Amino acid sequence: MRRGGGALLGMTLAALSAGLLVLGTGIGSAGFEGMLAPLLDPAADPAQAAMARQIVWEIRLPRTLGAWLAGALLGLAGALAQGLFRNPLADPYLLGSAAGASLGVALALAAMGGAAGMLGGSMRSAATVGLSSSDIWVRLGFTGAAFAGAVLAVVLTLALARGVQHTLRLLLAGVIVGVVLGALSSLVLLFSPDSLQAMQAFMLGSTGFVGWSACALMAGAWLLTASAAWLLARALDGLALGEATARSLGLALGPLRAALVAALALATGTAVAQTGLIAFVGLAAPHLVRAAFSLPHRRLVLLASLMGGVLLTAADLLARALIAPQELPVGILTAVLGGGYLLWLMHRRGGHLGTGGLH
Repeated sequence: MRRGGGALLGMTLAALSAGLLVLGTGIGSAGFEGMLAPLLDPAADPAQAAMARQIVWEIRLPRTLGAWLAGALLGLAGALAQGLFRNPLADPYLLGSAAGASLGVALALAAMGGAAGMLGGSMRSAATVGLSSSDIWVRLGFTGAAFAGAVLAVVLTLALARGVQHTLRLLLAGVIVGVVLGALSSLVLLFSPDSLQAMQAFMLGSTGFVGWSACALMAGAWLLTASAAWLLARALDGLALGEATARSLGLALGPLRAALVAALALATGTAVAQTGLIAFVGLAAPHLVRAAFSLPHRRLVLLASLMGGVLLTAADLLARALIAPQELPVGILTAVLGGGYLLWLMHRRGGHLGTGGLH
């Protein structure tokens, strides 16, 4: 691990992001299909150019950009979680937000009854011919339910932990809330078997239903949480030295922890509400940045965010192309690749992923 500003890594990740965004316009349901040539060729057939423009602008570009934004949110949330809990194994879902989002979607599906399959249908239509107005309202309803469930889970975690003063209590409360809400989700699905297939699509994670409205929402959440992380980075640096040292530096740990939890919850809840549950991106992105450079948190959180965007975009493109015209759920791919990376890292370090403490 090298000490340095990480400027080279930042420029590399930015270049990779731009390259993946361009590549995403050429990968569709039949594998690689170049659509930029008809758009750039003035002699192209007008009908062909219009179709290419619709496919690129309404389906592929927002999906690819949405994958990057969701990954960026998860990468940033992972860096915040690992700094807040002072543990390299912390991930964005520790406060129970994933289980809360799942419960929200399960309840929405059960309430729709026979229309539960529309979630999976809206995913398929977004990946092929775009969303109709009714599908958009359905998608917005599921997004709102997922986000409300994630917020509810974080509020329950804070209530159970009696605030944010004790990191260990906060962690344990998040685990408990996650288990309980996960059980409630299973109970809801048990009494609504028609919802199982649609719920599976959410649990496996997919960017196939992300449109421009979702991109705008995630971009706004990213700007807000990235700004908060930048301002709160000094608190994370202080916590990394221990709570006693952080207090000696004059840091008001209670309010700062509350702000960190709010930023973590907003980033995680927004990403999960738009793409479902996608594993390991938030855990692996900060690890990969730390493997390259030893950085203060002000730079680490932003580079981890860029890394998360690159990881999820690359995984999404791979999921689209591997078994085309079928599509592999991107959550499965990130779980396999992320789990493999962490196993390799653990083997390389003799069964030890890193050091960290909870107090």
